[in-house]
Amino acid sequence: MVRNVWEQSFKEAKEVLEAFMTNEDLLEKCETFSKRLTNTFRNGHNVFSCGNGGSHCDAMHFAEELTGRYRKDRKPLGALALGDPSHLTCVSNDYGFNQVFKRQLEGLGREGDLLLGLSTSGQSENVIEAFKTAHQMKIYTVALLGRDGGALKELADLAIVVPAQTSDRIQEMHIKIIHTVIETVERNLFPENY
Repeated sequence: MVRNVWEQSFKEAKEVLEAFMTNEDLLEKCETFSKRLTNTFRNGHNVFSCGNGGSHCDAMHFAEELTGRYRKDRKPLGALALGDPSHLTCVSNDYGFNQVFKRQLEGLGREGDLLLGLSTSGQSENVIEAFKTAHQMKIYTVALLGRDGGALKELADLAIVVPAQTSDRIQEMHIKIIHTVIETVERNLFPENY
């Protein structure tokens, strides 16, 4: 019984990965994300990321791989996951949870920066509000999504929608996309490391 759960889980993950890898449109969007992220750093701008729950963990992982390192030592790249605990509780209490990412982006973001939003449903109100604010500030938006992409699919400058229906499979692909885009950025900016 338990073995069947493992086999089924890995089979589903493999099917989602194969569906993604054979979708030329999705691969082109990932390439666009890589180029845009590389140019954001080349032009001296910063990157912000946001999400809720497991997607927030992925947003933090994305930022720490950029400020730390991915594979080899290199200079840090300007990245921050929006939503430190004191900010979250303050803004949630005073303005509402849908304002938590928006207000931090308003305070820290600048024209030419990039915002990555992660949402398996594409319906996260606080990410939607951050994207609306990003557009007003001329900050480029990239959304990693799932299911049908939700409202964020239409709001994002670039929407990458994983062809899956469950949060676990979607988030597994999001982390693969994050790791690969960071590797391509490192290869572009620090070719001596590869």
